[in-house]
Amino acid sequence: MNGIRVTAILVFALAFAGLPARAQWTKQKHSEAPAAQQGPQAAPRTMDEVIQRIVLNESRTMNEITSHQPLVETYIQNLKEDKELGFIPAGDKYFIGRADFSKGVNLIPLSEGGGKKKFGLGGIGRFFITPFLPEGFLQMIFLDNTSFDREHYKFDFVKREFLGEIRCLVFDLTPQKRAGKGLFRGRIWVEDKDFNIVRFNGGYEGAKASDYYHFDSWRTNVQPGLWMPSFVYSEERNLQYALAKRLDFRAQTRLWGYNVGHASQEQELSRILVESSVDDQSQGANDLSPIQAQRQWDRQAEQNVADRLERIGVLAPRGEVDKVLETVVNNLEVTNNLDIQPEIICRVLMTTTLESYTMGHTIVLSRGLIDVLPDEASLATILAHELGHVILGHRLDSNYAFFDQLLIPDKDTFHHFYFARTPTEELDASTKALELLKNSPYKDHLGNAGLFLAAIEKRSKEIPNLVSPHLGDRIPLIAELKSAPGAEGSDKSKQITALPIGGRVKIDPWDDKLSLIKAKPLGTLSEREKMPLEVTPFMPYLVRYGSAASKLAPAQDPAASAPPAADKPAEQPPAPGGPLVPAEKPKDAPPPSR
Repeated sequence: MNGIRVTAILVFALAFAGLPARAQWTKQKHSEAPAAQQGPQAAPRTMDEVIQRIVLNESRTMNEITSHQPLVETYIQNLKEDKELGFIPAGDKYFIGRADFSKGVNLIPLSEGGGKKKFGLGGIGRFFITPFLPEGFLQMIFLDNTSFDREHYKFDFVKREFLGEIRCLVFDLTPQKRAGKGLFRGRIWVEDKDFNIVRFNGGYEGAKASDYYHFDSWRTNVQPGLWMPSFVYSEERNLQYALAKRLDFRAQTRLWGYNVGHASQEQELSRILVESSVDDQSQGANDLSPIQAQRQWDRQAEQNVADRLERIGVLAPRGEVDKVLETVVNNLEVTNNLDIQPEIICRVLMTTTLESYTMGHTIVLSRGLIDVLPDEASLATILAHELGHVILGHRLDSNYAFFDQLLIPDKDTFHHFYFARTPTEELDASTKALELLKNSPYKDHLGNAGLFLAAIEKRSKEIPNLVSPHLGDRIPLIAELKSAPGAEGSDKSKQITALPIGGRVKIDPWDDKLSLIKAKPLGTLSEREKMPLEVTPFMPYLVRYGSAASKLAPAQDPAASAPPAADKPAEQPPAPGGPLVPAEKPKDAPPPSR
């Protein structure tokens, strides 16, 4: 099994981290159809039959995974110990690329420094380098891609357990004696309807403890009977390597875009359109003036870029999160007596990096930025800045209205498109944003936004890759907001300056649709629990495809009590079985003060 190997060498030689050479990665071919296409099967009657079904389904799942090319994003935070806050970020690395399984576990980079180039994890020491291979983190979506069977593994049934709404059988998995190195050792969760693995937690077994990293890998039910990798969390504390050096880090890997571009194309093709009759006498009123033509040309450029970014999986399709952003923009417009034409559209960039930008009259915020915003006033501050660009007429290059400007390889996306503004334009937009905010329903809560911007500034040296944009601008650090009412003198124990990464938005990895997490409020948090801008584990609330909860499933609270597990059965297996949501307000009436 391929994992991540860590080796550190003195500066006279390069440090190396890569995939172990136990076995070359190869696809497993099976004559059977994927699990999603299988007809009804008789329920297994013995534990041996259950395990046989698990092994067969895992092989089918691996073949299904390797037939897709999802986008893969890995974000790593190196850690250092803090006496008051526990472990805090001390350097970070970021990678985004498209998976390519045609010749193994490979990645086509979309960002700088991708491909075979190793991540250099800062803060270790100038005589040692501890790099990471992005392919190593991608490998963690596979339990074992060469030898997952009874000959190589021992299956020990442990208990039943619910993961969200999914009842699972839990097994401890250990390599058989003399089965070889690099095999998985840990725990697996198997849903009890079709017996697909939905989660596995542990690591690959090496010659020594530092050979591989530990990880927790999750899958999502994206289609009937089809569970695809979605999240991988990896963490190491006090990992010893090379002359007593220590490695501490946390990492999140996300996958999405399994069906990128196809779903919207199929829906558009299947739409029934009815042509309306045209009155010949009114045709003259439909002609465009030069100004209207220019506006339509600019809008076409915006739509071209948005469509291209959406088709490759970098921009999320239109959905409920966009509506939330547009409601806040509407609040700013109404209270400032603005009538902007064409109307403002909001979109969400899929990446974790914190950035925002405008494409003409389209405002784009990254998913990662929305994730860490603590409240609506902070969101309004970011949107007001981008709205300032629109009001000041900072336009998109209209050359994008020519379709040939969009015909580029995916790997050139972040080089071809660039929407950052000049320092002068940024300063002017921030000045305009302050004017808008002072007349808005958020004017009494700008201190919270000031605290958020201060938190970004404070940690920017430790997390440079998180705050470095790919397509747009860095988060605007508006100095005037630091002295806004409410920023000083409030109860610090209740202040949330920024949320951990992943605190707001969840992704459907199949069609890239975004939704807001509906999590229960947690009450008072200790300083160690606030973890602003930090990597945390994944605990998704698993549901079956098509269920009522699949669209509204809340985040799973690790502290909440899980459904009671039944007593260990015999050989017979079980039977199958601080809101960021503003209220909608009409354009003809100002919203109530908040």
